[in-house]
Amino acid sequence: MPRSPLADAFAHHVWATLSLIDTCEVITDEQLQASAPGVYGSIIDTLRHIVASDRGYLAVVSGGRVERMDDERLTLAAARSVMELDGEEWARVLAELDDPERIVVRQRPDGSANRSPAGIRLAQALHHGTDHRSQICTILTTLGIEPPDIDVWEFGVQHGRVQEVAAPATKA
Repeated sequence: MPRSPLADAFAHHVWATLSLIDTCEVITDEQLQASAPGVYGSIIDTLRHIVASDRGYLAVVSGGRVERMDDERLTLAAARSVMELDGEEWARVLAELDDPERIVVRQRPDGSANRSPAGIRLAQALHHGTDHRSQICTILTTLGIEPPDIDVWEFGVQHGRVQEVAAPATKA
């Protein structure tokens, strides 16, 4: 089976979240509680939200192979574990996805539902993670902490998917 064109996007998505968890593991509890105007919430609450929401998107597109989770008390270690497992499941989902137009239904506890093509749900998962990771990086910067370099190019370099080639020497 050919590799999904979205494989790198989701591998980056998981790697970037894990990179933020690495950064959060070495800051203080007080710093984890820090927030900034215009963001979702504190660093730890936003990180919990990223991981739990990602699990929710994955639960729907995987057909329930993984279960939704509550983010209220998610520790950094548990967040790491969930993201590592979910990275493997995202790879499976992408490998199995034969029709991005397939309608995926999310049933809500109140009985309402959300119906959308699988491609829209995948796009939302990536957008959601990127948006909230950016918010955490903003908070880290306001604390004077250098956020990790989590852009796609850095992911590509670190994983051998991008090679930098020096310009040829110019003749004097």
